[in-house]
Order: sequence, then C-alpha cells, then structure tokens
Amino acid sequence: MEKNISLLELPQLTALLPKPPVPTHLLISGGRPPQAEWLQKTAQSRTLWAADHGLDSCYRIRLAPSYFLGDGDSVSREALKWAESLQVPMDFFPRDKDYTDTQLALLKAQEEKQGSLLLSGVFGNRFDHAYNTLFTCAFSPLQCILADHKEALFYLHGGEEIALTCKEIPTAVSLIPFSARCQGVSCRGLHWELNEALLLQGVPNATSNRLADGQSTFSVSLGRGTLGVCLCWE
Repeated sequence: MEKNISLLELPQLTALLPKPPVPTHLLISGGRPPQAEWLQKTAQSRTLWAADHGLDSCYRIRLAPSYFLGDGDSVSREALKWAESLQVPMDFFPRDKDYTDTQLALLKAQEEKQGSLLLSGVFGNRFDHAYNTLFTCAFSPLQCILADHKEALFYLHGGEEIALTCKEIPTAVSLIPFSARCQGVSCRGLHWELNEALLLQGVPNATSNRLADGQSTFSVSLGRGTLGVCLCWE
C-alpha cells in the first residue's frame, strides 16, 4: 500500500491522504449550498472558484471567488452583479454543451496543472448532476475530494489507503464501489471491519457502517479498483 503522505483539515475531520498535494483550490458548485460557517472555515488559505449557481453561496456570505465560470442558467442576477462589481474574472459558456459547469471547472483545474481539488455544493438537488460529478471525479486525473457540512467523499484507487480522524462523529460511514469490482478492501476502527473483502458495484453492501465504540479514527485500504469512502453527519 502507498504510504499516507499529506494532511487535509476540514472543520469536521482530519484526513491523511494517500498522495499529495493537499487541495489549494475550493470549487463551489450549484448543488446543496454549504453551511456559511463551514464554507468560511474551509475557504481559508484556499483559492475559491464558483461554478454557476455556486456563486450564490459565495454571495450569500460575501465571500468573493477569484474565478467564476458557467452558462448562467442558474446563478442569480444579484450574485452576478456583485461579482462583476468586484471584477471577478469570468468565463461564460453556451447552455447547449456536452459538459456540465462542474466538469468544465475540472478541465480548467487540469489546464492549470492542479494536482487536487476540493469540491463543495455537489451533493443534493438534481440526481443527474450529482451522479455526473461523482463519477467524473472518481476517474479524474485530479485527486478530487467532495465535502460540505453534511457529507464528505474521498476516493481510493488501487494500492491506496486513507486514515480519517473525526472531530465530529459521523452518523454513517459507507464504502461505495465506483469500479465494477473493488478487491482487497480492508477497514479498521469501524463497527464492522473488513479484511481483504471484495465489493461489487452491482451489489453495494457496505453502506451505513459506523465508528467502533470509543473510536474517532478509522482507516480504509484498497487492493484494486476505485472506491469511495463516504461520511455522513446529521
């Protein structure tokens, strides 16, 4: 297994990531808006981007992004006028396009040679958009981490391991196969531990686990495949 070599801090957890770098860019998309306090804390020391309706989350707490992109079909006029008054750089795209605004932001991050990206505003709302984002991020050349105040999703690829220390104990921890087969799945520190298990995308059966009694830290490792480690808070 690869050695954990980078540290990520979020308001509700600390993660030892399987590879560098720690995300320096935070992208806010148009799904469920992150809680204001969570967003303010998470945006500290990070470059903030907004994709379309994600700009409204920034406008709500007057947290100016350094870049905006989108087709303008869901962002409010008030948020756009606010960003324009602050001279935020903007890229507009036609509504009739192959990629979602979030996918375009991922391509922009790749062009700028970002090694990793933290995404928020990606859960909730439209299922098709959430599905698109989850799978695009799972197989992106970037290390993508999805999080807000209610959920967090980390991806593991073959030979990787992650360790998570929870400042707030999650109500559920689920392992989600993004490839057809995830082989050699092991987890420690959870109520139901796994040892070199096989998880199948077509029959997901590692949902709603929880931390073992008295534990705040757990780890997950993967032999082969692409696996999501999902945490949920009430």
